Amino acid sequence: MNANIDATKQNTFDAIVIGSGISGGWAAKELTEKGLKTLVLERGRDVKHLKDYPTTNMQPWEFPHYGQMPKEVKDANPVVSKCYAFNEDAAHFFVKDQEHPYVQDKPFDWIRGYQVGGKSLLWARQTQRWSNFDFEGPARDGFAVDWPIRYKDIEPWYSYVEKFAGISGNKDGIPALPDGEFLPPMEMTKVESYFKDKVAENYKDRHIIIGRCAHITQQQPIHAEQGRAKCQHRNLCQRGCPFGGYFSSNASTIPWAERTGNMTLRPNSVVHSIIYDEQKGRATGVRVIDAETKASTEYYARIIFVNAAALNTNLLLLNSTSNRFPNGLGNDSGTLGKYVAFHNYRARVSAQYEGYAEYTKAGNRPNGCYIPRFRNVFKQETDFLRGYAAGFQAFRHVERSSDGIGADLKDNILHPSLGVWSVGSHMMGETIPKESNYVALDKDQKDAWGMPLLKISMDYDDNDEKMVKDYLEQISEMYSKAGFTNIQTFDSHQAPGLDIHEMGGARMGHDPKTSMLNKWNQLHACKNVFVTDGACMTSTSTQNPSLTYMAFTARAADYAVKQMKANEL
Repeated sequence: MNANIDATKQNTFDAIVIGSGISGGWAAKELTEKGLKTLVLERGRDVKHLKDYPTTNMQPWEFPHYGQMPKEVKDANPVVSKCYAFNEDAAHFFVKDQEHPYVQDKPFDWIRGYQVGGKSLLWARQTQRWSNFDFEGPARDGFAVDWPIRYKDIEPWYSYVEKFAGISGNKDGIPALPDGEFLPPMEMTKVESYFKDKVAENYKDRHIIIGRCAHITQQQPIHAEQGRAKCQHRNLCQRGCPFGGYFSSNASTIPWAERTGNMTLRPNSVVHSIIYDEQKGRATGVRVIDAETKASTEYYARIIFVNAAALNTNLLLLNSTSNRFPNGLGNDSGTLGKYVAFHNYRARVSAQYEGYAEYTKAGNRPNGCYIPRFRNVFKQETDFLRGYAAGFQAFRHVERSSDGIGADLKDNILHPSLGVWSVGSHMMGETIPKESNYVALDKDQKDAWGMPLLKISMDYDDNDEKMVKDYLEQISEMYSKAGFTNIQTFDSHQAPGLDIHEMGGARMGHDPKTSMLNKWNQLHACKNVFVTDGACMTSTSTQNPSLTYMAFTARAADYAVKQMKANEL
């Protein structure tokens, strides 16, 4: 009996955080910094900053295949090999297809990173704030449910996380894209600046800006305190940055939490389910399967933050059943796993520009330009709901001639020329959350840890098709007015998923009958469980979502600790 009591005490914490990626890292930092003894559970292996970046300083010729993945590896990984970063220098940070299978009711490319730091080691680091146009979107446009918050609720938390993370950008004064706490912006190339000016000449409501990104361009005291230095513009970010120049949990929030002495980090810990106590009417802890031994252990805490990444968070909540919640923890509304959405990255437009032959670019800028959403912002002007943002960049290819023999050939190779300017844009379209886009537990198949496989059923709709068409038309028109030539449009028709921006399934809302979470990211029906990763999103907007996850997490953690101190949790 005493042994059981001692074991329970040893496994009891003030807080449990499930997941150590971008939002989980922030939960760990905030809760430990506020004095809570916090257990952080990560299903993947441990990855320590600096120590566990094996390829970070390797030269191209040091890779067996010059960085490219062999055909047999691609053939064995038809899903993850579609991701642009799945190459020899970063493949060790990705989940291989057979390591955690899932069921595709409809084609969906689920890209995952199971390790301490999660996908924060791999993300594209683009960080834009939402505006009221985004938070008011569902109520104004008549889709999904109304967000229970507005920009003013999250604005101070955007500032809070931006200062700590380090966000490079320019104050552009665009109503649909609020300015933030920025470090100096990166520079545009000559043709990017030219395009910016031409768009401003021809359109009052369209803007080309330098991307806002989580890179330290000017080290502040808070970054030095974290042990992070200025971005070196190596553009090798997916390998793990030894300088901490870009924001990751590994370089920033996890070490910060560790220094408080209040964090216990357990890698290789697959959370099977959240334990709900019928008598107490609250969650009391979690069941954990050791990823290597398959042994089961229970841990207990007063509050639980679920940050397993959107789809795995849905899987975990759906698998957390009890007499009170037979269809998943907190699922009184029946919406759990439903209204999942994503960003549409199918469309691209390329072109060339024959001017500015005397200019080129220097170095490796780990960032591009950004075209904020301009469709249906101030009024409904198209036959589709919402809109799209876009990336943009201009560059010159190095052209090496292999003509000649002997000295002539050598001279041609040693003296390459520059081709004309190439420009390219990719679409990031907002998709509308629908009940028919859902995830669920497979009734028959289980994974290696005894949990049901996740069944994914997501697809595009007519709204997405109309949006793709409009993007291709509008960007082509903008190119034409800038004098670009050889304009080529492309629709990949790729399956959802490669955007790696899946959101929803445990959405926020005012009404417990139509949503899972309240304005503080608490489960309506289980107040001591918080969800602050992508699963909480009511709609997707067009911005890259990670900055919003960070702000939600810091805000929710602040609220949770205050509620604990007031004995409300």
